[in-house]
Amino acid sequence: MYITPKITCSAVLLAALVLTFTPSAHAVDDANAAAEKEKELIAVLRSDAPTAEKAIACKGLAIHGSSNAVPDLARLLKNPQLSSWARIALEVIPGEASDDALRKAADSLNGLLLVGTINSIGVREDPEAIDLLKRKLYDTDAEVASAAAVAMGHIGNDAATKALRAGLAAVPAKVRSAVAEGCILCAERLHKKGDTVVAAEIYDDVRNADVPKQRILEATRGAILARNQNGIPLLLELFQTNDKAMFQLALGTVREYPGNTVDPFLPEAVTRATPERAVLIIQAMADRPKYVDLPAVLKAAEQGPKQVRLSAIDALRRVGDGSCLSTLLEIAVGADPELAQAAKVTLADLPGQNVSREVVGLLPTSKGKTHMLLLQLVGQRRINAVEEVEKALAHRDKSVRSAALIALGETVSLKKLDVLISQVLAPRNSADATVARQALKTASVRMPDREGCAAKLASALQRSSPGSKTALLEILSDVGGKKALQTLATAAKSKDPQLQDDASRLLGKWNDLDVAPVLLDLAKTAPAEKYKIRALRGYIGVARKFAMPEQQRVEMCQNAFNVATRTDEQKLLLDVLKLHASPQGLRLATKAMGTRALKPEATQAALAIAQKLGGKGVNMKQLLSGAGLNNVKLEIIKAEYGAGAAQKDVTAVLRKRASNLPLITLASTSYNTSFGGDPAPGVIKKLRIQYRINGKAGESSFAENALIVLPMPQ
Repeated sequence: MYITPKITCSAVLLAALVLTFTPSAHAVDDANAAAEKEKELIAVLRSDAPTAEKAIACKGLAIHGSSNAVPDLARLLKNPQLSSWARIALEVIPGEASDDALRKAADSLNGLLLVGTINSIGVREDPEAIDLLKRKLYDTDAEVASAAAVAMGHIGNDAATKALRAGLAAVPAKVRSAVAEGCILCAERLHKKGDTVVAAEIYDDVRNADVPKQRILEATRGAILARNQNGIPLLLELFQTNDKAMFQLALGTVREYPGNTVDPFLPEAVTRATPERAVLIIQAMADRPKYVDLPAVLKAAEQGPKQVRLSAIDALRRVGDGSCLSTLLEIAVGADPELAQAAKVTLADLPGQNVSREVVGLLPTSKGKTHMLLLQLVGQRRINAVEEVEKALAHRDKSVRSAALIALGETVSLKKLDVLISQVLAPRNSADATVARQALKTASVRMPDREGCAAKLASALQRSSPGSKTALLEILSDVGGKKALQTLATAAKSKDPQLQDDASRLLGKWNDLDVAPVLLDLAKTAPAEKYKIRALRGYIGVARKFAMPEQQRVEMCQNAFNVATRTDEQKLLLDVLKLHASPQGLRLATKAMGTRALKPEATQAALAIAQKLGGKGVNMKQLLSGAGLNNVKLEIIKAEYGAGAAQKDVTAVLRKRASNLPLITLASTSYNTSFGGDPAPGVIKKLRIQYRINGKAGESSFAENALIVLPMPQ
């Protein structure tokens, strides 16, 4: 529950501003503009404009209005359609005029219009309206009385408070909830002012009244907080109650408690609560990190019911520090897997400036599971401890060595990257090779200086053994950048078959448009035919998947056509042209129709491209003719349009629209219009056509309203 801020303008403050500042020309212009705007809006209210326009004018007066607009707005308060719009402006226009207008209206209105007006009085927190509201508090209309109670709560002065406290037992049951709400608003105002004794008394009045549960909950919260330390017994009582709503209230109220008065009492509440509730109380404790009783949370993590321990371990992730490290390490290497996992998660996030330093300090003397866990923490917490971790690379236990390598992968800097490179080039133990390569990859891809990292890897490639070259090339591919691309390009053209194979394979998967000229060059000059084919396919893949200007894509496809010697790659290029339809691509596809081995696929590609372009508003007949597509002899054998048994014979229509190209342009983009009606209203329909092109029979179906481009029969 919150007090609505009073929306008024202090006359004293305004006078001070006038005396202190000389308004600038800009300020005067703004004031003049606002006055002119106000006149325009008032004129709308006085006109015969539609109701909607007057509503908008009211909203405008909430911004530009002054006391000059109040009379016209006041006249609208009795209008059922415009009353709420007028009140939007009256609620914010400063000055006594708005208050007076609302009070006068409240004396003459009834029903919902009166309720709305009283609500606006409450928004303005008008103290002169108390006598009016006291009368309305006992109105026979329960909604009016309820609105009056809440409005008095927003005003919250002594007179309002006294009237509401008296009415709490006197008003009918239907109004009592609103009176209780008003009392709580008054109590909150008093509490905020520092009059906590009276505030607590009012909260107690509501708690003991016959009011809905929600009001009792609100008052109980207030009663606890108003009493501060003296409210703690009531709070602790709620932790023991069987009422779930009251228990939840206690959890929320704990989080609001000022200072550290409540925190010393919470550990006892944990021990007295059931495990299910203790879990929640511990989380509430952790939500007060400034005052939390850390030893109590740590103790709960060490012993007790498992679910409580899990909650405490999780809480330490937010409020723990270095003093919790040894306990959490012990739990993390313990026998219970669930507790161990929870402790490991907390250790990775454990706050405190000294935690990382203490982890490093424990490494030299730690053993077994603890030693391996500390190595894992170095990686998870990104602790700079390369020298200490590097010592573990000589450990006889493979799992420890693996943990050390993984930690190095997460922590080494570019300057120390050679530590991992050496483990890849010449591992101390061959069993560590796979983990070392993954660690080097992890370190390399997170380096902020990508080019510097690629330079180190490229240098290592020169001195690596054949077995390591593949790994380094793959990592270079993951790192990316100019240096990595240059290194792979050089390797692909080397005399080493293994380098040729690895580099050409990786270049084909390169995820950057910069690889295109490298692949095209390889497609022309690679040492072996299979690598030329691989490079060309990679180049075609770049043209297919990357965003680029259509002219550039068509140029790439033309380059590939110039290099391609096999129909397999040429057909892939036709697929690219179909996928990214353009007029330039259509010309390239029709050009390919001149190659006998490609003519069927090229023709279909040209038609598919034309169909897509036609859907974008391009004249397909003109496009296909201009692209050099040969004329055909098209015969429509039979055509039906419809769904299921509801079919309409449209053969005659299509025969009339057929031409010497394998497409049919209808009179309208709508099939229903072109075919003289809808054979199956409300149902998805299809157009089925049996036809012959140059004497060869074909059959095709089209979704409703699709462009009709007939595939060339095989």
